Amino acid sequence: MSSPFAVRTVSSHAQLAAAQRRSSRLRWTGVLAAVAGAHLIAALWFERHHETFKPVAPEHVPVQVALLKPERIETQAAGSPPPAVAKTAPPKHGAQPPREHVLTATRPQPSKAPTTNDAASAPVGASVASDSVAASAAAAAQATAANPRPGIGQGNAPLSTPGVKFSVPPSGDLQYDTFYNGVRNQPGTIHWTSDGHSYDIVVSVPLPFVGTFSYSSHGHVDAFGLAPDQYVEKRGRRGEDVTTFHRDTKQIGFTRTPTTLALPDGAQDRFSMVMQLASLVRGDPDAYQPGVTRQFYVTDNDSGELWPIETIGDETVRTEQGSVDARHFMRLPRRENDRRRIDVWLAPSLGWLPARLVQTEPNGTQIELVWRGKLAPPDVNDTSSSDDTSSGSTQPSVTDPGAGPEKP
Repeated sequence: MSSPFAVRTVSSHAQLAAAQRRSSRLRWTGVLAAVAGAHLIAALWFERHHETFKPVAPEHVPVQVALLKPERIETQAAGSPPPAVAKTAPPKHGAQPPREHVLTATRPQPSKAPTTNDAASAPVGASVASDSVAASAAAAAQATAANPRPGIGQGNAPLSTPGVKFSVPPSGDLQYDTFYNGVRNQPGTIHWTSDGHSYDIVVSVPLPFVGTFSYSSHGHVDAFGLAPDQYVEKRGRRGEDVTTFHRDTKQIGFTRTPTTLALPDGAQDRFSMVMQLASLVRGDPDAYQPGVTRQFYVTDNDSGELWPIETIGDETVRTEQGSVDARHFMRLPRRENDRRRIDVWLAPSLGWLPARLVQTEPNGTQIELVWRGKLAPPDVNDTSSSDDTSSGSTQPSVTDPGAGPEKP
C-alpha cells in the first residue's frame, strides 16, 4: 500500500516534468517567433531596396564594332611657343578659348613631308607655318590657310596629324552610397584632383566586418595621358600593397611580389584607368558609341594585363539626388571563363566623373558605388564646352526637380 509521502513525491515529479515541457515549448515558440521576425524584416528590406541592386543583363552587351588602342598625345606641336599657337588658332563657332588643360592625341608623325592636301586638312588647333615676310601672325595664318606652302617657314613646329582628343576631368570630391551584395553600408568617397600636369585619386569604400578598402593613385600627365607613379591598395586590416612605376628603368615593381614587369606606354593602375577613360571620353564623347572597345594595359598589386573596355551605351542611373544620365562602360572577359567584371557609368553632368561603379567577383559578390553628391564643388569650368573637347555636345544633368540641374 502506498504511503502518503510516496504519492506526494510522484505528484511532485509529474508537476516538475509538466513545467519543464511548458518551458521548453515556450522557448521553442520564442525561437520560432524570432526567426519569423528576422525573415519578415529581411523580406521588407529586400522589397524596399531591390531596385538598387540591378546587375547588368549579359544580353545587353552590344556587338563590338571597333577596337581602339593607346595612342600618343601632346599638348601642342613641338617647338611652337604657346602665344603664337593661341593667335593663329581662332576658335570655331565663336567658342571661347579652353579654360582647362586639354590634350590632343596624335598618331606617329609620318616620315615623308606633308603634302598640300595634308596641310590644308590639318585641324584648326594644329600649329600653322607662317611666311618669314608676313606682316603679322594673323595675316600669315590666313595666307597659309588659303595657299599652303609646305616646308617654308615651318622651323621647329611640324604640323600635327588628326587624332582622338583627351581632356582631364575637373577636380572634385564626390560621395557615394556603397553596397555590398545589395546591402547598404556607410558612404564611400572619391577624391580626385588634377592641374593638368599631375593628378591624385583616393577611393575609400567601407565594408562590413572587414574594414575600409582604400585605393590611391598619384602620378603625372605624359605623352600617353595619365601616367601613374605609384598605386597603393589597402584592404581592411591588411597591410598596404604598393605598385611603383619606375619611369627611368621602364619597369613596374611590387611590394607583394619580387616579380617586375616591363612598363609599356600608356600603362594604368586599376583606378587611374577609370580617369584615363573619362579623359578620353570627355575629350571626344561622340567617338564612344555602343560597341566601341578601347584597350588599356592595367596593373594590379602583383600583375598586369590588357583590359578591353567596351562602350555599352547611354543609360540613366538612379541616385538619391535624382536620375543622372551616364554612359555605361564594361570590362569584357580577358580570358576564357573570366567571371570577374567591372562596370562604370560616366556622367557628363559630373564632368564625366563616375556616377556608378560595380565590381562583380567570380563568386558573384558585388561591390557597388552610386553617386550621392559632392563633398566640395569641383572646378566651375568643368562642363564648359569648347572645340577642343566635345565639339558642342550637350551635357545631361541631374533631373531631380527638387535638386535642380547639377553643374560640378
